[in-house]
Amino acid sequence: MPKTFKELTILGTEILPGSSHKLNFNLAKLYTSTTVEVPVIIERGKKEGPVVLLTGGIHGDEINGVETVRQMIAKKYNKPAAGTIVAIPILNIFGFLNNQREFPDGRDLNRVFPGTKTGALASRFAYQIVNEILPHVDYVLDFHTGGAQRFNAPHLRISESETESLKLAKIFHAPFLMYSSNVKKTFRATCSEMGKPYLLFEGGESKRSDKEIVGEAVDGTLRVLHHLKMLKTSIPVPDEHKESIIINKSKWLRARYSGLFHAKVPCGKRVEKDEFIATITDPYGSMRFKVKAPNAGYIINTNNAPLVYQGDAIFHISIDEKQEGDKA
Repeated sequence: MPKTFKELTILGTEILPGSSHKLNFNLAKLYTSTTVEVPVIIERGKKEGPVVLLTGGIHGDEINGVETVRQMIAKKYNKPAAGTIVAIPILNIFGFLNNQREFPDGRDLNRVFPGTKTGALASRFAYQIVNEILPHVDYVLDFHTGGAQRFNAPHLRISESETESLKLAKIFHAPFLMYSSNVKKTFRATCSEMGKPYLLFEGGESKRSDKEIVGEAVDGTLRVLHHLKMLKTSIPVPDEHKESIIINKSKWLRARYSGLFHAKVPCGKRVEKDEFIATITDPYGSMRFKVKAPNAGYIINTNNAPLVYQGDAIFHISIDEKQEGDKA
């Protein structure tokens, strides 16, 4: 091997320049003693470069993230000219099999990082990701959706203090860029603590595949790979459409009444203060309450549930926004 190439060994397998691998985690078995495998697809270019990790399905019912990584593989975008791309389409294979968010032990995988070697099932899996995969990785792109019938406008979540991640976020160029602090015990927080630049993409809702959302995620990923000089010249780099809307502050609007919920505005739309955005009705035709926007801003999350209880979150609305590149 040329001296210019660093040695790269993942899950006990040496990853040579120009090689392709499909490896597996074999961490647990079903009650039937059937082994559950988590595929890890690795492509290393013939030139030296960074190692990028693409992950989806950390919550088993978040299909858009799975589809994003699948498309990167199916279209061979994961075969880099330089560097290495590690793709794990489904981190939570257990939840994916059951079409549910959590691990079989009832735990949210994204709330147990960095995990423990001898803990519960989800914690053990997080521990393996942190110790077997992340040490070899330079950048992480992680794809999520909204949960519990809530639809997210396509956006990146990032801490404004993480300079390297913020640079990548502006290259990814999602329609919205939301500043938010790291949550303890998440994959994102662990990557930050390990000094790994990390992008968290959110878009769409759980248990549904959305072509436009996946398209935004794939396009952003291609822009990042191009910036890192990893993308093959034969793969076109998607154009940047319009400036990303930066969300500094936002708040949830909650239902004042229980009943049938009817949203009147699409997710991602800018609304004005007191604009009519939804109705809540009873099943009997005697009550119809108009929901109005409490302030001007962008709808970045919409509750798609047909029924809501008083106090349920129904819209997530930005409070102040500016175009990318504007002064704060």
